[in-house]
Amino acid sequence: MTASAYKDHLGRPIVAVTGMGIITSLGQGLQDNWNALSSGTSGIHGITRFPTDGLSTRIAGTVDFIDIPAPNAVERSYAFARETTIEALAQAGLSGDFNAPLFLAAPPIEPEWSARFELADRSPPGDHPGDAYDRFLAAMRQRPDPVFHEAALFGAISERLADRFGTRGLPVTLSTACASGVTAIQLGIEAIRQGRTTRALTVATDGSLSAEALIRFSLLSALSTQNDPPTKASKPFSKDRDGFVIAEGAATLVLESLESAVARGAKILGIMKGAGDKADSFHRTRSSPDGGPAIATIRAALADAGMAETDIGYINAHGTSTPENDKMEYGAMSAVFGERLPTIPVSSNKSMIGHTLTAAGAVEAVFSLQTMLTGTLPPTINYNNPDPTIILDVVPNKKREKQVGAILSNSFGFGGQNASLVMALEPA
Repeated sequence: MTASAYKDHLGRPIVAVTGMGIITSLGQGLQDNWNALSSGTSGIHGITRFPTDGLSTRIAGTVDFIDIPAPNAVERSYAFARETTIEALAQAGLSGDFNAPLFLAAPPIEPEWSARFELADRSPPGDHPGDAYDRFLAAMRQRPDPVFHEAALFGAISERLADRFGTRGLPVTLSTACASGVTAIQLGIEAIRQGRTTRALTVATDGSLSAEALIRFSLLSALSTQNDPPTKASKPFSKDRDGFVIAEGAATLVLESLESAVARGAKILGIMKGAGDKADSFHRTRSSPDGGPAIATIRAALADAGMAETDIGYINAHGTSTPENDKMEYGAMSAVFGERLPTIPVSSNKSMIGHTLTAAGAVEAVFSLQTMLTGTLPPTINYNNPDPTIILDVVPNKKREKQVGAILSNSFGFGGQNASLVMALEPA
């Protein structure tokens, strides 16, 4: 191949994917996840991690089958990230030190309620509520607790991954709400395009599901309260959708310049054609109703990929199952794809795995690549009562065999974080 064959339309190195790993409520590993997802299986179930008596939402997509040394978000998130990275590196055929940058999307870290209560119980007495922080610090000085300390460190997960897999340089930890997984991938893409590295490890993980997280999202009226049966609760683009189902998971993608991957004989799983991101200042949690930032994000991703709207054969929607977000995303897609939109298959993985929050963008990128590799479009399940104001081909309830060469995947998060990826099977 000539040198120009390894460059994109802007003369930048083409970025390939050579390894993938995934964990969701459907199971551990790419094959088990894909078999379940493509068959329309739901991973949503009743919560057993903590009591849910009196709560309006009692279901989730928790991952409870990975052993962890301490029951907190850092240990869960690290364990998920570790296992998906092991799988991705094995598929990429890489062993030993990775010796390239790590970009990690991780959830905001806060101590679990149980840990806070335990700390309060051993704190010195005090009469003024304002003294609580000082009393907590006094208790920590009297008896240091390394487990509690690490559970409150935002960068602990990336540091441990860097040590475990021998990445190079300072590991980057980021949190851009529900767009985090795409942001991590975007940083890896840019590092390769700018010539700073020939490969990058991009990881997104979220094991932060706790009673407090559930209650906070419930107070925002964001969660589904259709608890029985749990498997029917997530119903993106349906008329009777009432909120998303909170979930956990992780995904790792090994990114490499196409030239480097070909030189070492790696199998090319797909191409990261383009990424786009735009800020939305409309509200702390709500997206702009007119979809303006989301429209700009999709168009930015297509422009970055050097592709037209007509090149996209399938859309992996953000598809949260909330009344407002589904409507906004439909409006944004309609603005970009126009009259052609009803003919483009658009499905939501979240109908089966729930919303994996920080991990969602990377999890759905893995599923998007697998969609192209297998020629199978996963369904949107629970689509029995279509919303007449949202005219989409959602691949309802059953998978569809269809080969597509390019996919758009959307991630629109709280705080105005919008990001989209364009992926393809082959370079242009």
